[in-house]
Amino acid sequence: MNTDINIIQQPKKRMRVWRLLKKILFILMSLIVIGLVFLFLTPSGTNIREKLAETVIMTQHRNWAWIFVGVAKRDQMIADKINSGEVRGATPLDPTMINIHKANRKEGALIKVEDISGPRWKGKKIYVYDPTAIRVVVPAKSGAGETISSMVERTGAVAGINGGGFDDPSGLGNGFAPIGFIMSGGTLLYTGLNSYVPQHVVGFTDKGLMIVGKYSINDLVKQHIREAVTFDPRIIANRVPLITKGDGGSGIQPRTAVGQKADGTVIFIVIDGRQFPYSIGATEREVQDLFIQDDVVNAGFLDGGASSELVVRGEGVVTRPSSRFGERRLPTGFLIFDNPNNYKATKVWDGITTIDPGGAYDNPAYLKEQADLKKKRNLKKTKPSPTNTSKELNTSAASK
Repeated sequence: MNTDINIIQQPKKRMRVWRLLKKILFILMSLIVIGLVFLFLTPSGTNIREKLAETVIMTQHRNWAWIFVGVAKRDQMIADKINSGEVRGATPLDPTMINIHKANRKEGALIKVEDISGPRWKGKKIYVYDPTAIRVVVPAKSGAGETISSMVERTGAVAGINGGGFDDPSGLGNGFAPIGFIMSGGTLLYTGLNSYVPQHVVGFTDKGLMIVGKYSINDLVKQHIREAVTFDPRIIANRVPLITKGDGGSGIQPRTAVGQKADGTVIFIVIDGRQFPYSIGATEREVQDLFIQDDVVNAGFLDGGASSELVVRGEGVVTRPSSRFGERRLPTGFLIFDNPNNYKATKVWDGITTIDPGGAYDNPAYLKEQADLKKKRNLKKTKPSPTNTSKELNTSAASK
């Protein structure tokens, strides 16, 4: 009798499950249609797609930005971003607006670190009261970059921030292929272009004056540049904010930026990102606004993304780098020293004609991750299932 009832009830159960599945499928399809209509047929949706495209364009996967805006629009956005950087870097700086006072060291302190936060991000701000204490530090050995924490430990620096850009295949580069040029202690350590070609620069003269914008090496030598790396864009020049509409055109990212106040105080800002819900990242406009609040005269960006980090002696990494492998190997860092003249950079690029930027094939952390995954897969393949084990035991018992 029970068996007959079960036979009758089973089709009814299947019908109820099928109706439920159809309702869920209908709801999902309706939500997808509504979402597509919103994204592609409303001004707010278009704005969201463009912001997503801007964010992707500034990563290692910029080609995929077409998914949000199409190929033609993506290419136009890239061209506009490059042109914007060129325009922002063109205005000559007025050196008379900076009057350096090393006496700004409050009670003898060289630096002060503060927590900062915004609506979707968290980060750190570090004040450096003596700009001549800042040096560009490079790896100790050829062939690979060095983490900022390693640089700080090796040199005895007070603190360190990531510096200029580098060729970074798939986000797995070895950190030894710089973009642009590098100067440390007044010595040109690396350049990818002739000395008369203007390049985007962030650096400091022998007097501690910060130079940010587009200059040739020849121009910088005349200004007695001492420490310099290449990156862009500039966001404030001669107290004038350069982002006057929109949010800067590079989406929401982890950021590293630097500015200088009228009294010479240097401010580095490091904002964490790509870590939901802890900190997603900031726009260029938000960083510019932070500098404006501090009455900064000139400011620009350093390398950001997974490279962004701040290290403080005795505390280690005080921000949260977004790379899944933790700290990255980098070609340059801006380090702050009690005795800056004690550091002398090694000429690690001398005599090298071809630089291997590295990638997935030689990234130790990535290779270890892949090896661990392969090991887990192999263990799953070789591990006997409970069913097979049961059958083997039954067969063994039967044979006895």
